[in-house]
Amino acid sequence: MSETVHAHQQAGNLWTSRLAFIMAAAGSAVGLGNIWKFPYITGENGGGAFVLVYLACIFLIGVPVLIAEIMLGRRGGQSPIATMRTLTQTEGTAKGWRIIGWNGVVASFLVLSFYAVIGGWALVYIGKAAVGMFVGADAEAIGGQFNNLLANPWELLLWHSVFMAIVVFIVARGIRSGLEKAVGILMPMLFLLLIVMVIYAMNSGSFGRAVEFMFSPDFSRLTTEGVLIALGHAAFTLSIGIGVLMAYGSYLPKNINIARTAMTIAVLDTGVALLAGLAIFPLVFANGLEPGAGPGLIFVTLPLAFGQMSGGIIFGTLFFALLLVAAITSAISMLEPVVEWLEEHKGASRIKSALGGGIAVWFIGIGTVLSFNVWGEVYPLGFMGFFEGKTVFDLLDFLVSNVLMPLGGMAIALFAGWAVTRDGLAEDIGLQGGAFNAFMLILKFVTPAGIATVFLYNLL
Repeated sequence: MSETVHAHQQAGNLWTSRLAFIMAAAGSAVGLGNIWKFPYITGENGGGAFVLVYLACIFLIGVPVLIAEIMLGRRGGQSPIATMRTLTQTEGTAKGWRIIGWNGVVASFLVLSFYAVIGGWALVYIGKAAVGMFVGADAEAIGGQFNNLLANPWELLLWHSVFMAIVVFIVARGIRSGLEKAVGILMPMLFLLLIVMVIYAMNSGSFGRAVEFMFSPDFSRLTTEGVLIALGHAAFTLSIGIGVLMAYGSYLPKNINIARTAMTIAVLDTGVALLAGLAIFPLVFANGLEPGAGPGLIFVTLPLAFGQMSGGIIFGTLFFALLLVAAITSAISMLEPVVEWLEEHKGASRIKSALGGGIAVWFIGIGTVLSFNVWGEVYPLGFMGFFEGKTVFDLLDFLVSNVLMPLGGMAIALFAGWAVTRDGLAEDIGLQGGAFNAFMLILKFVTPAGIATVFLYNLL
């Protein structure tokens, strides 16, 4: 092991408790995917039956990779790139497995570049809600506000920059003073805001309809495509395959049970997604709006609902504050693999690594900012039929969601399931006997097959 591994085992470089790690990892998993994407894909795919399939996918596909990635991170004790270099040496495996580390760092870097732009939208909409810009506005006016935001590159750039500055500030302060303190404040705030929103939705008059929509399965409304979307989102929502959990796992003390911790993270992540649905759908139904409104559900449909309801200014502001908190807790986790690698590889200080990584992410994010306006008709790979009509943002989103994340998740499952020796593995993960054997069976066969199915579906 290198000196870096030993450095991570020093008290100052480890999470102070299991709860601290759970809050950080859950913060990474709980993001725009839970509060923005999950409600609208549930709406598009028929509600209850989709939710059931999604829950099955979380625990058959998501959790095994979650456990494996945290385990590899703790075993390596370094950045994802250095961890995989060390593990291929200690396990005596082919050097090709090292691509897992590089894939993770590149994926987290690219995700954050466009994630930060959308995080900036949440900042804008907190202000819009707070000053009452949605009150009494009709659908055309609300849609116009969103379109005007996207059409203004300077405004998008400003809020993209503010969001990235917040992320860099937190990450630069290190594990205990930065990441741990931030999630210790932000995650309880997120849960509190979400519960307040659900209580408010319970009094909207359409809560029963929302519960029925989400939890009464009608399998006639579920398509093959819906099943694959559920499977894909299960992998996406837990942040697996992008190096984040490997980086966070590298700071995990040896005495913490990984399996139990991973299950807690998955339950929290899923709970937030379901609560977000219970907060959003009653408002949508009460105002006669469309639950399958697509990506515009959060930034067009919901503002319309907030503008028509009593207390809409307060609860609209709270909702977008919730969205911002979720975005920040995920974004700080995405910068960490890059920062950890820069510290190791370049020998830079934590502050310089955070600044350098953050500026690079910010710069790539300008491509996404311009994709919505000035470069709206620029298709870098349009000469290839498969990428026809895809802007810079579309390409980044496609590359990460449909290529890097599934390949990373599948490679982690295969490496942990087939290449890592079983000696001490059960104890390391925290499973024994039949539970361990069942886990390994799922990790080696079920999980890779599920991810491969989504991967091929998205490419064909």
